[in-house]
Amino acid sequence: MAKGYWVSVYKTIMKPDQAAEYAKIATQAIKEGGGRPLVRGVASMVQGEGALERTVVIEFDSLDAAVAAYNSATYQEALKVLGDSVVRDFRIVEGVA
Repeated sequence: MAKGYWVSVYKTIMKPDQAAEYAKIATQAIKEGGGRPLVRGVASMVQGEGALERTVVIEFDSLDAAVAAYNSATYQEALKVLGDSVVRDFRIVEGVA
């Protein structure tokens, strides 16, 4: 079975304190959902329209697990805290089996 991944690229972080509070709750949701951080930091290099900001990749055992973690009450709470503190590109993708 292919793994599932959350991929987030932060284009702009306008309210760092609010984003940090989101990260605390999101980390809890990821752990509860069985996710494992693979990448968490500022890009070392970008091309094209790439953002030289924070990039996060979280691995889950399956696409279903990644979607379930996103839909969890804990992560939904995290999203409320995140609010308008950032502009980001977030997606859930299925890995190559």
